[in-house]
Amino acid sequence: MGIDLSVIWFVIIVFATLMYIVMDGFDLGIGILFPFVRQAEDRDVMVNSVSPVWDGNETWLVLGGAGLFGAFPLAYAVIIDALTIPLTLMLIGLIFRGVAFEFRFNATPSHRPFWDRAFLGGSILATFCQGVVVGAVLNGFPVENRTFAGGPFDWLTPFTLFCGFGLVVAYALLGATWLVMKSEHPLQGKMCTVSRGLVIALLAVIAAISLWTPLAHPEIATRWFSLPNLWYLLPVPVLTLLIAITLWFSLDNPERHALPFVLTLGLIFLGFSGLGISIWPNIIPPGITLWQAAAPPQSQGFMLVGALFIVPIILVYTFWSYYVFRGKVQPGEGYH
Repeated sequence: MGIDLSVIWFVIIVFATLMYIVMDGFDLGIGILFPFVRQAEDRDVMVNSVSPVWDGNETWLVLGGAGLFGAFPLAYAVIIDALTIPLTLMLIGLIFRGVAFEFRFNATPSHRPFWDRAFLGGSILATFCQGVVVGAVLNGFPVENRTFAGGPFDWLTPFTLFCGFGLVVAYALLGATWLVMKSEHPLQGKMCTVSRGLVIALLAVIAAISLWTPLAHPEIATRWFSLPNLWYLLPVPVLTLLIAITLWFSLDNPERHALPFVLTLGLIFLGFSGLGISIWPNIIPPGITLWQAAAPPQSQGFMLVGALFIVPIILVYTFWSYYVFRGKVQPGEGYH
């Protein structure tokens, strides 16, 4: 049996996407949480907690996008055509977030509120649009003759908008638990309180999407609720509930400051896994599989050589940057 390069590349793209969601998710979450924190000193601690690592976090977005372009060009072409508007808005949000991140450090006191609002707005816009993209992929795309056959606003549905809201909640929880790990009182205590509300909100979002998706897509309902699939997939919702309960109680003990963030990563991973299970093996739902969308094996093999070289390098410098800047961030302390 030969090596299935399409599956290998699918795993690489999923891994890069998950790494982006985890790593850029918490620093986008920092911006989303700005309305909960009014003190300038606390906001500085929030931004300083991610300033040494946030640039490298977006490397995974580039890797995932480049991998999709090279390994699955049909999927890339359809998704770019179908989601031009939300993807463009996402990039605008990331630009505003990045510019505000840099400028707020050097702004005069009178101008800093403007850059704080730009940081907040860019973070929410980028996150919301990413959620819309996820929802649109779950809904699927009409494809005829290997091209997108829908309209420019097909992505604009109640379900995709709800997914956008849901991802804002998820990233906010990532950011809040990151700050529980990286800050001290009084900011840490405030983030523990905020995290509890966000845990409840995220569970509600997961439950709503878990019901909405199979009701709207009979094939997804069959995937999850037919026997024996139901028994095989039952650990996903059970583990989600158990982790959420453990996360809630872990917030009562801020001395175990890293545990809430790790548990939140578990929730994000399970949610991402559930979405993958729903659409597998389609890369363009509802009917185009990853093998049908794949580039020629020669192209995938050539790219794989480069990926096997560059991915370990990215992992090493990512680990090193987080290791060097481990520990708490003190008020008045900055890495910028």
